[in-house]
Amino acid sequence: MLINGQWAKDFHPVQGTDDEGGFVRDTSQFRNWVTVDGRSGPTGVGGFVAEPDRYHLYVALICPWASRTLMARRLKGLEDIISVTVLDPRLTEKVWRFGGNDDALPGSQADPLYAAKYLYQVYQHAKPDYTGQITVPVLWDKHKETIVNNESSEILRMFNDGFGDLAQGSIDLYPNDLRREIDSINEHLYDRFNNGVYRAGFATTQIAYERAVHEVFDSLDWIDRRLDHQDYLLGNRLTESDVRAFVTLIRFDLAYYGLFKTNLRQLRDYRNITAYIKRIHNLPGIAETVSPEHIKTGYYSIQALSPSGIVPAGPIEL
Repeated sequence: MLINGQWAKDFHPVQGTDDEGGFVRDTSQFRNWVTVDGRSGPTGVGGFVAEPDRYHLYVALICPWASRTLMARRLKGLEDIISVTVLDPRLTEKVWRFGGNDDALPGSQADPLYAAKYLYQVYQHAKPDYTGQITVPVLWDKHKETIVNNESSEILRMFNDGFGDLAQGSIDLYPNDLRREIDSINEHLYDRFNNGVYRAGFATTQIAYERAVHEVFDSLDWIDRRLDHQDYLLGNRLTESDVRAFVTLIRFDLAYYGLFKTNLRQLRDYRNITAYIKRIHNLPGIAETVSPEHIKTGYYSIQALSPSGIVPAGPIEL
């Protein structure tokens, strides 16, 4: 992590723990919003108006949080409006590294803006005295040369409605009539499932691990029941809740089941969830946001969980 703008602490997946040894995630610090007219959003300051070729997205295909934003970018037809760079999925002592070198995993890319070697150097450019973790996604403003936002849930929502007529209107991931229900489902999903797999994998005590694992599988049972007679979590309309669920589900058998020891059952044991994953994966452009090779290689590069770094064979079947 950076302390006062200087690299001071090599990467470790456990950012903090609670009183029972449970994993605690740091809070994102850049919280500005892109809006149609440049006014401030729910947090942060104004001045980030929606314009073509102004914003750049840094992502890693290992990361479910980053993949939320990639999915929204594709679903809203923003590929020609917002450029993107894919980082190497392997976690180094300085966290995220760019591609463009001989040993980079295929599909990872060099930094097109500052020729940075590591993502932390982009954070330094945005805020020379930054103190905190280096995370993806990062939404970058090429005009102001700063980070707009590094909170995935907010970037997802910006891509849905912050770009106005620059985005496609055929899909609304956060429609007015479903917002209260979407917020309720999101709240249920986040701590118990999206972050629950991390709470299991990065638990430092047995009690914290067991609690997280049971909550993960309670959530899977809950998701499977909701899909008994409908295509998506809120009936037959795709919403941001489905995006949030999909990015964790698609990584489950690839990484979380084995490496994070959330291994009571595999997703193949859930008939409704299996069909649901395939349904979303088959939507136009969504398969391009999923790389089993990056996911498996990235997670198995985490030394705290996989000291050998050996990636098990066998791609996911969709």
